[in-house]
Amino acid sequence: MDIKYILRFLSIVLMVEGLMILSCLIAALHFADGTWQAITESGLFTFAIGLFGMVRYSGARTMRDRRLAYLLVVLMWVVLALFGTLPFLATGTLTNFADALFESMSGITSTGATVFASVERLPASILLWRSITQWFGGFGIVLLVLAVVPSMGINKYSLYTAEASGADNTGKQTASTAATVRQTLGVYILLTTVFVVLLHKSGMHVWDAVNITFTNISSGGFSIYDNSLERLTHTQQYIVAAAMLLSGVNFALLYNVLTFHWDRIRHKLEQLRFYLCIYVVTVIFVAVALTTEMGFRVSDAIRCSIVQTISVLTTTGSLVADTSGWWVPVTYVFVILSLCGGMAGSTTGGLKAMRVIILIRHVRKILRDRLHPRSVNPVRLNRKPVSEHLLTNVMVIFMVYVSVIFAGVMLLMLCDINATESIGAAIACITGYGPGLGISGGFGCYAHFTPAAKAICSLLMLLGRLECLTVLILFIPAFWKR
Repeated sequence: MDIKYILRFLSIVLMVEGLMILSCLIAALHFADGTWQAITESGLFTFAIGLFGMVRYSGARTMRDRRLAYLLVVLMWVVLALFGTLPFLATGTLTNFADALFESMSGITSTGATVFASVERLPASILLWRSITQWFGGFGIVLLVLAVVPSMGINKYSLYTAEASGADNTGKQTASTAATVRQTLGVYILLTTVFVVLLHKSGMHVWDAVNITFTNISSGGFSIYDNSLERLTHTQQYIVAAAMLLSGVNFALLYNVLTFHWDRIRHKLEQLRFYLCIYVVTVIFVAVALTTEMGFRVSDAIRCSIVQTISVLTTTGSLVADTSGWWVPVTYVFVILSLCGGMAGSTTGGLKAMRVIILIRHVRKILRDRLHPRSVNPVRLNRKPVSEHLLTNVMVIFMVYVSVIFAGVMLLMLCDINATESIGAAIACITGYGPGLGISGGFGCYAHFTPAAKAICSLLMLLGRLECLTVLILFIPAFWKR
């Protein structure tokens, strides 16, 4: 019965994905790019498979074994990525399955890494499909909760207080899961609509505004231009930067701000201050570096620093310039910054601000304990002691994160990728940032990676999106025992 429930849920997911593919017919027919038949076949095939499964397993409506919720979540992302390859393969824009899987996984996980050397040559329907996958994937945490929470019998739980691995349990809300999902989805759609309108009012075509908003509000980074955000006007770049900045804020916090529930945001303010503080400090450093080391005009240095820094911090991956030629220390600061990410409960990747705060304060506690062994120095967050359970959880996630990056680098080097690119690709894929180092950095792409290297990167994207533990738990032998 549990397996049938999983198949039924995956079938519903496939029906949704089929409708998403069919929505690309709007672009195919409007721009007459010659892909309408391939898009129709891909969408109908995906929808039909899902419809068959839903009818076949319609009687399975409960899941008894809570462990299988982890399997369901992982399978959901894998199935979405696998069937997401169909538009690329059917239209002939990609002929290699490894390339198609890489591009599809990058979209669904809102990573932004690409195998396309030039996206401006792609059919309009494929450009829209890439944007839709990122917009859909950016809000995938809601799908994860919808999949796990009902099957585990949990009625009340904050949508973003745990994420995939129990990241933030510092303040639970009283609203039901369904209500929280509706609220957060409402904020997501509202922000998307607002920024599409703002970009259109700034002189951008509606088509461009929709695609750019979809990929930046979701912290994805796919672009419809070969040079990403560089060709946008300065005003438009600032608008996109604002979209990325808000995408890195906890969406439950944004909802409470919009509805004037100030008493509900106190437990999030410390994370918000850290998020904004690290952003401001990095902007100042990068602006000074661009002015003194690379000869940028002050106004251009400030603009590029504001836009590019928020793109890195939120792991969006949009580029205001070809950063591969920037001063090397700035490049490596960006790599470290992408590991941090935005707030828990946002669309961003990385470790998240809350975990970084706890890690820093835990190190400070250890140093204080060495100076004063008899003193009591608990790790605090929002003026409250952090529980040992949460502290252990954060430490384990950090250790696993670093270990997976190290393993990814080693495997990529075995695929004849040089050390610099291996490090950049592993970090870019697991954090969801996208652009790596070397040829795959800046306006470059991952087309030169071997099929094996692309498969490894695809796995890293999945691990990063589900924060490693959700996937790795499936490889524990005890998971499969009764």
